[in-house]
Amino acid sequence: MRYLYTFAMYLAMPLIVLRLLLRGVRSPPYHRRWSERFGFFDAPGFNGSLWVHAVSVGEVNAAEPLIKALRKDYPNAPLVISTVTPTGMARVHQLFGDAVFHVYLPYDLPFAVNRFLQRIRPQLALIVETEIWPNLYHACHKRGVPMMIVNARLSDRSLRGYRFLRGTVRSALRCVQVIAAQSVADAARYRLLGAEPQQIVVSGNMKFDMRIPPDAAAAGASMRRQWGCERPVWMAASTHEGEELAVLDAHLQVLKQFPDALLLIAPRHPERFKLVEHAVHTLGFSMATHSADGLPAASHQVFLIDAMGLLMPFYAAADLAFVGGSLVPIGGHNVLEPAALARPVLVGPHTFNFAEITLTLIREGGAECVDSSDQLGADVLRLLLDDEKRAQMGRVAHQVFDRERGAVRRVTQMVDALLQE
Repeated sequence: MRYLYTFAMYLAMPLIVLRLLLRGVRSPPYHRRWSERFGFFDAPGFNGSLWVHAVSVGEVNAAEPLIKALRKDYPNAPLVISTVTPTGMARVHQLFGDAVFHVYLPYDLPFAVNRFLQRIRPQLALIVETEIWPNLYHACHKRGVPMMIVNARLSDRSLRGYRFLRGTVRSALRCVQVIAAQSVADAARYRLLGAEPQQIVVSGNMKFDMRIPPDAAAAGASMRRQWGCERPVWMAASTHEGEELAVLDAHLQVLKQFPDALLLIAPRHPERFKLVEHAVHTLGFSMATHSADGLPAASHQVFLIDAMGLLMPFYAAADLAFVGGSLVPIGGHNVLEPAALARPVLVGPHTFNFAEITLTLIREGGAECVDSSDQLGADVLRLLLDDEKRAQMGRVAHQVFDRERGAVRRVTQMVDALLQE
């Protein structure tokens, strides 16, 4: 079955490359460092590196505390971080600079993955969340490189998506020593996918161990003083196409009740920055952008955060946060950042990528679900009018965040055991 899979990958390669070209039209960084996607790059001269694969920004953020723990525990081991997206690459450089070696993960073709492994020469592979590549896993197994899937999650949707490759995926999972699942539900889905029970450990979600910038709250308070302490401020973070217009429409409803209200909006992907800026101007809002203005003034109604990795201080400056990717069927994004700062959270109905975390927050009262785009404005307005409700939701959100920490410590103990073996 893996040979058939590989044959299909070769047949699909022209379409995959075409898709990369088209993505590069909207986001030029996709047109750079092409050779790495086929395993061609200068070997860094490592022997016995620790390799962490994190597909994009969300996975890099989830892996940040683990990578920092590995740097502390194994200071002499070279660290290799691979991503698939340029935004993931940018986040790696922002967090770690030259302290780690970044490279794009190659396509799952035998010659590409073998060349990749020959150049980074890992002693351990740590795959973050849900990246299952049969040829890559087989090549690691053949070379005797132990593998862990850390912070492992598997939604019902992903489980259904693998159904046509169930045998190939089952064989790939047998190459993995440990699957450190986020939750009991994720562990059960990995068993349905073909993993053996003895491979799976429920370690918790590493995103709860995320580092909260010590100056985030102070930076948020400082910004509030600059643009007006008393005015209502809400944030729409990690928004996607199909959500920004709903957010702006919601803000029009808010302005009817609070003419001095401020919306902070942060699109998920850099290629959407200009599109959102154009939409804000077209709808007649008074606006500022981070790139041009730094911070909003008291006269601005909308502030566009057109930069990556800056959400935490703005969450701290907001009265509440809507986390995007959830009004459209993307699957949602990280609700823990506002929760860590004791901010009430709103999400749409599509949160399958963060189902366990989001459901816990909703069930315990730290978050609420917005049924549809049309309902967003009413829900934002209702919370802005209720100071006591917002404070209660924020306290609960922070309590959930604080209670669930500790997954990184459990994962590093398993890493230690594998390396000792």
